[in-house]
Amino acid sequence: MDRKVHAMAHIARDQKKLLSRVRRIRGQVEAIDRLIEAGHECDEVLQQIAALRGAVNGLMAHVLEGHIREHVIDPSRQPTKVEVRALDEVAQIMKSYLT
Repeated sequence: MDRKVHAMAHIARDQKKLLSRVRRIRGQVEAIDRLIEAGHECDEVLQQIAALRGAVNGLMAHVLEGHIREHVIDPSRQPTKVEVRALDEVAQIMKSYLT
C-alpha cells in the first residue's frame, strides 16, 4: 500500500471530527483575542487559555492515538492480543497525561 495513503488513513477517516475540533479551537483563540483587546481581567483571560490548552491537548490525544494504532504495529497484519493490550495501555496513559 502507498505509505502516504496509509499514513493519512486515520486523519482522513476522522477528518470531519478533527476539523470540527480545530474550528472550535480557532473560536477559542478568537475569544481570547477579543478578551485581551477589550481589556478584560487576567483571570478571565487565563481561564480561556486553560480551556484552549485542554482543547488542543484533546486534539493531540485523538490524533496521537490514531497514529499509535496505525503506525506502531505493522498495518499489514492483525495485531496480537498482547499488542492490542499494550496499545490500549499507552493510549490510556497518553490521554490521562494530555487531558
